[in-house]
Amino acid sequence: ELHTGAYADAETPQARAMQLQRIEEGANFGSDLGLVVNAGHGLTIHNVTPIAKILAIHELNIGHSLIAQAVFLGLPEAIRQMKEVMFRARSLPY
Repeated sequence: ELHTGAYADAETPQARAMQLQRIEEGANFGSDLGLVVNAGHGLTIHNVTPIAKILAIHELNIGHSLIAQAVFLGLPEAIRQMKEVMFRARSLPY
């Protein structure tokens, strides 16, 4: 699993782009070795799209954000919204 916390916590667009590039390179490297690559930490509905676009990533682990949103929306709706954003990032029908 690739840690996406530095990406999520980046304070500038340049820092976020650098972290995104590192994650993409790591995901592609692991995938090329035959590994199943997962990623997560600090991902939210607002920052997940660029990570979800990385096709070498098999699974995203998003827990805290979903539970926080569920307080306001309920868990089924929070999950539905997150899945919609992730599927849209990969141009998959929802």
